[in-house]
Amino acid sequence: MADRLTPEQRSWNMSRIRGKNTKPELLVRRLLHAKGYRYRLHGKAGKTSLPGRPDLVFAGRRKVIFVNGCFWHFHDCRVGQHAPKANAAFWEAKRTRTLHRDASQRRLLEDAGWEVLTVWECELKDGSSLEAQLVRFLGAAAAGAPGSPPLLQPAAGT
Repeated sequence: MADRLTPEQRSWNMSRIRGKNTKPELLVRRLLHAKGYRYRLHGKAGKTSLPGRPDLVFAGRRKVIFVNGCFWHFHDCRVGQHAPKANAAFWEAKRTRTLHRDASQRRLLEDAGWEVLTVWECELKDGSSLEAQLVRFLGAAAAGAPGSPPLLQPAAGT
């Protein structure tokens, strides 16, 4: 099946697909910030860049989070397993390269002592499950941060 768009139109459409500050990433960032977590963006750990340029970096905890689109990163959900019919060989090769690159970058991070969590686009539908997964991965937020327990508990009987 031929592409219904001209090469120029297809190029323009593809140029609009962002790699940073996507809606799923912004949703995760807002959720974590509201819970009191603080992070660096896009692979920065101090003055160095991390392999794979993770979306969120928690340098003090040595943890990183990738927020991946199911289609682009070949997730095992329905959306990730959809195979385009037009130019199928190209898309299969491109998505397979992405899958291998993700695995390689994850290995490099883990070998360097970082813990890695991948949040998939399809997981964003269940906010409470996502929140629980993120808190389990990151541990408690910094004391005194919004959404974290108070620093001092009132004494019993006062």
